[in-house]
Amino acid sequence: MNDALNPFSFGALALDESFADREGEIAELSSDMRNGQDVVVFAPRRLGKSSLVWRAAGALVSKRVFVAQVDLMTTPTKESLAAALAASIFDQIASPLERVREKALAPFRGLRVQPTITVDPEDGSFSFSFGVARGPAEIDATLERLLELPGELGAARKRRTALVVDEFQEIVEIDPALPKLLRSVFQRQPEVSHVYLGSKRHVMERIFSDANEPFWRSAKSIELGPIPSEPFVAFVVERFRVSGKSIEPHTAEELVAGTGGHPYATQELAYFLWEQTLSGEEATPERLSRALAAVLRSEHAHFSLLWEEISSVQKLVLRALARESGRPFTAEYRRRHDLPAATNMQKALRALEKREVVAGSDGAYRIVEPFLAEWLRANVDGASRD
Repeated sequence: MNDALNPFSFGALALDESFADREGEIAELSSDMRNGQDVVVFAPRRLGKSSLVWRAAGALVSKRVFVAQVDLMTTPTKESLAAALAASIFDQIASPLERVREKALAPFRGLRVQPTITVDPEDGSFSFSFGVARGPAEIDATLERLLELPGELGAARKRRTALVVDEFQEIVEIDPALPKLLRSVFQRQPEVSHVYLGSKRHVMERIFSDANEPFWRSAKSIELGPIPSEPFVAFVVERFRVSGKSIEPHTAEELVAGTGGHPYATQELAYFLWEQTLSGEEATPERLSRALAAVLRSEHAHFSLLWEEISSVQKLVLRALARESGRPFTAEYRRRHDLPAATNMQKALRALEKREVVAGSDGAYRIVEPFLAEWLRANVDGASRD
C-alpha cells in the first residue's frame, strides 16, 4: 500500500513545496517590504497573490520584519475591519515583540472604542470584537489608532513592519471615505510597508491611478500574470517524481498549455491527474484527458450557477469567447459569432469583467475563469449541436 499524499494543492494558500516558481517576484516583494516601500499587487482571482505575499513574508522572518495581514473581503463594516486589524496586529506584531500577554495587549486598551477581548479555551488564541460605536467619529478614531500601531510597535523595538491589505478594492464598499482616512495615516509611516492586493482591476486602477483619489500614485505596482511554461512544467514533473509517480515532459507541457500557466488551474488539473495515476505508473495523455473531465465535473455546479445568473447577451459573448478570444467590438468578430451591436456588447462585457469572468485590454478580451471555456465548449456548445 502506498501512503504518498497528493503533492498538488488548490483552493487554499500554496505554501512551501506546493508553491510554484515566482522566485523573482518573491525576492522583489520581500525587498520592497523590508525597505518600507508601499506596493500594489494586481492580479485576477486565484492567480496566487496571497500565496506570493506569504512566501515573501516568510522570507522576512530572518530579517526581523513583522507582517500583519487583513482581508477586506471578510470585513464588511468598519467595526469588523477594526476587529480584524486588532487581531492581526496582536498576533503578528504585538505578541512576537512582547512575550508578556498584558504588555502585548496594552496598546489596545487605549482605543476610543474599547474592544471585547476573548480567549479561546481550546488553543489560547485571542479574538477582538467592537460594538457599534456611538458615532462615526469614534470608530474612525479607533481605526486610525489601530493603523498607527504597526509602525509604533516596530519602532519601539527597532524593527521593520509591514501591513498587507488583501482585496483592497473592497475598502470603498465598506465606506467611501475610508481611503482618505487610511492614506492620511499611511503617508506618515515611511518606515512601514503597506501592501495592497486587488483582483478587481477596474476598481484598483481607479483607486491608484485617478488623480482625484487619495492613493493616487502612492505605491509601486506589481502585476502578476500566468507562470511561464518552462518552470511550471519542471515543477509538475518534479512533484510527480518525488511522490512515487512519473509524467513525461511532453505530457506536463500539454497540461500547462491547457491551463495557460494559471497557477490555480494548473494545480487543480495536476491534482486530478495525480489521482488518475497509480503509484509507480506514468501520467499519460489519456489520463490527462480523464483528469480534465473530472475537473469539469467538479466545477459543474459553480459554472451552471454562473450561467443561470447572467443575461442572454452575456451568454452570447461567453460562448463566442470560449470559441475564440479576440476583439468582440469589431464588426467581423460579431459577424462570425452572430453577436449583437457593439453598444449591447459593451454593457455585457463590463458586467462580465466586474464578475472577474473575462478580462480585456485594448479591445481584446478573453475568458479568465479557469476551465470555464472548456466547460462551455463541452456543455453549452456541445448541447446546442446535439
